[in-house]
Amino acid sequence: MQKQVINTPAAPAAIGPYVQATRVGDLIFTSGQIPLIPETMTLVEGDIRAQAEQVMKNLLAILVAAGASADTVIKTTCFLKDMNDFGPFNEVYAQYFGEAAPARSCVEVARLPKDVLVEVEAIAHLA
Repeated sequence: MQKQVINTPAAPAAIGPYVQATRVGDLIFTSGQIPLIPETMTLVEGDIRAQAEQVMKNLLAILVAAGASADTVIKTTCFLKDMNDFGPFNEVYAQYFGEAAPARSCVEVARLPKDVLVEVEAIAHLA
């Protein structure tokens, strides 16, 4: 199967040797998104809620560019710097996925790129 690179200026440019997302067949695999503002490539300042909001905006921008949406996401992996942020993170996350939330893993990690509080990646299916 051939893979297609997904790229949009509506989400932060890659800060390393990777792409924003890859499409293989009917599946979209996003790279992990951190709370970078796409226009300035600066980090959102603030708590977990502020950072999670920007992460979800970035993730959704990539999905839309690939022809997907929050409704087509089948799996996410969420990385938190501090599991004490689990509740506030879930509040923001739920605003994007609601009742039809995808399968998910959420783990605490020792460190994230640019020392952010959260990173999220997704897998979506195009019908």
